[in-house]
Amino acid sequence: MRYRYFPGCTLKGQAKIMEETTMAAAEVLGIELQELADWQCCGAVFPLYEDELITLLSPVRTLAAADGEPLVSLCAACHNVLKRAQELMQRNEEARNKVTDFLEVDYSGEGRVLHFLEVLRDDLGFDRLAEMVKKPLTGRKLAAYYGCLLLRPAKIMQFDDPENPTIIEDFLKALGAEVVKTPYRTECCGAYLSVTEENVARDTVSKIIDSARRAGAEGLITACPLCHYNLENCAEENAGKPVKIFYFSELLAEALGLTVESGSAEEKTGEGSP
Repeated sequence: MRYRYFPGCTLKGQAKIMEETTMAAAEVLGIELQELADWQCCGAVFPLYEDELITLLSPVRTLAAADGEPLVSLCAACHNVLKRAQELMQRNEEARNKVTDFLEVDYSGEGRVLHFLEVLRDDLGFDRLAEMVKKPLTGRKLAAYYGCLLLRPAKIMQFDDPENPTIIEDFLKALGAEVVKTPYRTECCGAYLSVTEENVARDTVSKIIDSARRAGAEGLITACPLCHYNLENCAEENAGKPVKIFYFSELLAEALGLTVESGSAEEKTGEGSP
């Protein structure tokens, strides 16, 4: 299985472990992720107004660079921007003509825009993934945290049921973990309010962490670097039994028998391997 791959900015810095573990896991799973050449930031957020065309230049340039091949992203924010930009290009002919004329590209909205979790669910299949697990996460009580961006707006993202999603829970089950459901798993973490209104974001994230702790979860699983940042900061501040914050790819690599360390993800071999 071969896909074009858009990393986005954060996965080359703050969320480097997310990209490294995904790439290591993809190789084991037989999934080829070919990074786009000369990519640039997606813009981080989708514009509030459809006539705000300047902010669409970067995501449309990225979409066009995939040359009609399936385009995969890891960051929830990048995926949201790319998916929504694609839908706008398909629906709004005037905006499409202005943006593509400026960029001097030929793009009308073609191609699949996928999150890597969708590749695992729809193309590889969770049953096949379960067969490839070498080190099941048996006894690990883990809870999914979706946040907003993968699920909404639901008609455009088409990622999962926005109110009762199951993809991350099904993913965790395939890895052998014990899934814990929490009531705040689809609530916003506060996003960039952690910069402008820190107290508001902290209160929001505290509810998410506390609900996971009360449900008996030892870890929260996310696919969003911003969610991970906000959750991890709050988890470190909160008293009581710690709730660890993981990228989904870290657990995927671990279950496939890969070492998971900051800065590297390699297959466990030789002395000391399980």
